[in-house]
Amino acid sequence: MKTHTLLMPLDMHLHLRDGVMLENIAPLTAFTYSGALIMPNLVPPVDTLAAVRSYKERIISAVPNDYFEPFMTLFYKNYDKAFLESVVDEITAIKLYPAGITTNSEGGVESFNIEEMRTTLEAMSDLEIPLCVHGETDGFVMDREAEFMSIYELLAQNFPNLKIVMEHITTKAAVDMLDKYPNLYATITVHHLLLTLDDVIGGMMMPHHFCKPIAKRPEDLDALLSVALEAHPKVMFGSDSAPHPQHKKESCGCAAGVFTAPISLQLLTEIFEQFDKLDNLQAFVSDNAQNIYGICPEFKEITLEKRPFVVPQNYSGVVPMYAGETIGWAIESVD
Repeated sequence: MKTHTLLMPLDMHLHLRDGVMLENIAPLTAFTYSGALIMPNLVPPVDTLAAVRSYKERIISAVPNDYFEPFMTLFYKNYDKAFLESVVDEITAIKLYPAGITTNSEGGVESFNIEEMRTTLEAMSDLEIPLCVHGETDGFVMDREAEFMSIYELLAQNFPNLKIVMEHITTKAAVDMLDKYPNLYATITVHHLLLTLDDVIGGMMMPHHFCKPIAKRPEDLDALLSVALEAHPKVMFGSDSAPHPQHKKESCGCAAGVFTAPISLQLLTEIFEQFDKLDNLQAFVSDNAQNIYGICPEFKEITLEKRPFVVPQNYSGVVPMYAGETIGWAIESVD
């Protein structure tokens, strides 16, 4: 059987939720990843030092038998420098959500007034705290990310020393932005390397393919593949794996989020092998993130085997992408 080994895989955009959901879902990522950047959009959001510490403790206690480092984030608000100095050693980044744009983002940014944000963003620049951004406007759903490019430009120009990560990019416009400013970076999900809008609503509605930002056009998919497969040094893997109970996905008002945590490495291996780019997967799924964020995860070696794997119908009531379908790679060992 053909095998492929990855060292210290990192998921640089992960939702673990809280409570029973956290306890059920966190071990699935901890099994195969050395660490992950944890999103702060809980209810209430993670926006204090005490909240960061408490959430990290709950995550660690949920994965007692697996080495896994949760890289913590704060929910963006207009913090002062004194506060940021008090929390800088406890966080890896700060996550900015436009208000109401996705799950639990109601307390996000209402207006991108640079002067109102200046104190916080200059302090983040000085303290070398990256800013992660869910980059969408409230415009027509297919145009929301492309419309946000002007805001990325505004941020990049006004705060040239601030490391800005364009989260879960889905468009050619975002790919084109990568090399325009030296302080712009990006994460790409596995589902956006596989799906277009046609795979979500082209036939019957596929609720477990529905996410925000929504999958876009074939030309956008091609642009994402072009930089991911080449492991462009400014892009890295971030699953945006977002668990919801089955009844919240398969219902009127379908919750946004694709759950890929248990199968993301397998799917990535399949994609990179399909395009004869397996040699670049290590950089995309670990090395680039280490360089961008300046992190050094503990050693973990994952060996995948090329053999059929039937994706379970659900994991503790959460339905994964491709539930019940057969994919081409499986986890062979974790050391």
